[in-house]
Amino acid sequence: MSDPFDLLVIGGGINGAGIARDAAGRGLRVLLCERGDLAEHTSSASTKLIHGGLRYLEQYEFRLVREALAERERLMRLAPHIVWPLRFVLPYDAGLRPAWMLRLGLFLYDHLTRLKTLPGSTSLRLDRDAAGAPLQKRLTRGFGYSDCWVEDSRLVVLNALDAAERGAQIRTRTAVESARRDEGAWTVTLYDSDKRRRESVRARVVVNAAGPWVGETLLRTLAVEARPKVRLVKGSHIVVRRLYEGDQAYILQQPDRRIVFAIPYERDFTLIGTTDVAHEGGPGPVVISAQETRYLCACINRSFERQIGPDDVVWSFSGLRPLYDDDAAANASAVTRDYVLELDTDGPPVLSVFGGKITTYRRLAEHALDRLGPHLPGLKPPWTGTAPLPGGDMDGADFERFLARLVAERPFLPAATARRLARAYGTRLEHLLGDARALSDLGETFGGDLSAREVDYLVRHEWARTPDDILWRRSKLGLRSGRADVARLGRALANPSADSGAQRP
Repeated sequence: MSDPFDLLVIGGGINGAGIARDAAGRGLRVLLCERGDLAEHTSSASTKLIHGGLRYLEQYEFRLVREALAERERLMRLAPHIVWPLRFVLPYDAGLRPAWMLRLGLFLYDHLTRLKTLPGSTSLRLDRDAAGAPLQKRLTRGFGYSDCWVEDSRLVVLNALDAAERGAQIRTRTAVESARRDEGAWTVTLYDSDKRRRESVRARVVVNAAGPWVGETLLRTLAVEARPKVRLVKGSHIVVRRLYEGDQAYILQQPDRRIVFAIPYERDFTLIGTTDVAHEGGPGPVVISAQETRYLCACINRSFERQIGPDDVVWSFSGLRPLYDDDAAANASAVTRDYVLELDTDGPPVLSVFGGKITTYRRLAEHALDRLGPHLPGLKPPWTGTAPLPGGDMDGADFERFLARLVAERPFLPAATARRLARAYGTRLEHLLGDARALSDLGETFGGDLSAREVDYLVRHEWARTPDDILWRRSKLGLRSGRADVARLGRALANPSADSGAQRP
């Protein structure tokens, strides 16, 4: 058996990938194992926002909101290709939260952090402002404020990519079957489902970032005697054809005191969500229920002139949030979204990650390594706060300037394709495009503008193996792909050839 890893990370969601990246950059020998694809579950099922969490102010989560607002500013600089500003419209709805409460909440939101890249909140006359045009005429007043959008599953992949380039081993389709404490380290059995092969490795420290499986992993895989402090909450979203013109998003109050977002999505669609439903079963894949679909449609129909129903839904997705269960919250919406790190040192250490928001993943990773520092001699200092993610090293973090240069240098790319590729890959796009000087140089297309060269890049560099990996996690091109396109892509991935360009590493 080879020398032990310093750190074994279980779970390839945003927290696991973020911790692996941070640790690799601090000089540790890191192994990350994910039994499926990166971001296959919770981390690709978010509302896709980098935000402070305006509604968390009602729950007095001031530390969480302050930290999230500061991270929002950082991520705009470190990943300007996948994180960008979004303006939100919050209508005042008589009979729900009073206007003074909304105004006070937005004042706190503007001033909880000193960092100030985005414009602050403003009052709106929705009966006069263009932002009010899609809304029902009864909604005459409102507020505008700023937050950010993020390509959530790409954020995970880029953290894993950076970790790998700093020396970490990233193994997808590799399950941690069992682990035991043995002679000052963990002895771990892995199963690679692609190669159908088991192997044993050793690690000085384990990080349990298994998301919804965090409790199960702690008890069954690691055999640590502890009460699983995880509360699973299902969040579901629907996607419909574009509801309105403009780049603004809407945050809509509901009579049950929840809020629902309506967000411009992939040019031609609107993303609507999310629900908060207590999940009583075990961890695993989940799907939206008919009741959740009706609820989200009704939320839109309360505020928008255009009415929608279940037949208007073109896609939906659901995920389980592994929130920390402190036994205090009476309903799913009130459970804290803050993260909790629990360290067990009854032998070689294991750190378990509960809860968290995609916005604060980087700080969570720093805090995780702070907790583990005494057990990892020679750990280098924190570094991720100023280091761009792969593709994010643009002059002045200016995406539009980068895009303009791309269009000038690669005029053969259609405008929509150039923007999509620039958003997905940033400065790494040069590695993908290579010497291409015409669309034909990119090879066969698999529906829409997905080329064989892009497929090849995703397989070689981003651990993509299946059509779903490419069409729904590395991109959202599944919204524009027909069954024949998916089948053809599947055949290319299963039978790589020089014609398709898709090759397994």
